[in-house]
Amino acid sequence: MQDPSRALDLVFGALADPSRRAMLERLSQGPATAGELAEPLTISRPAVSQHLKVLEAAGLVVRTRQAQWRTCTLRTEPLDEVSAWLEHQRTAWQQSFDALEDRLRERQRERDTRASRGPRGRHEEGKAER
Repeated sequence: MQDPSRALDLVFGALADPSRRAMLERLSQGPATAGELAEPLTISRPAVSQHLKVLEAAGLVVRTRQAQWRTCTLRTEPLDEVSAWLEHQRTAWQQSFDALEDRLRERQRERDTRASRGPRGRHEEGKAER
């Protein structure tokens, strides 16, 4: 079994390239051969083969042999793992932002309270602290 962090690294690395994303979009419509994946792209067949190796290493594509054809099929499980990771990150950041917002509101209320006391209130606060 692969380290989950390493698996995410491979998927994000695979998704970083626009040609590989285009290949995945095409595969989302159904299985395709390497030639069919290469058609809309302006890259060489060897480049398509290299991209497919990266997608396979990330677990996003499976190649199977059917008669004389090698068919590529999309695997969505790694994308589900990425979605779960992103959701976890989004939740953590949202909680941090919510806590920051609460703290800022609290500080604003404190300032508003001090301001409503006026200058005399501030002077008297100083006496009480001594």
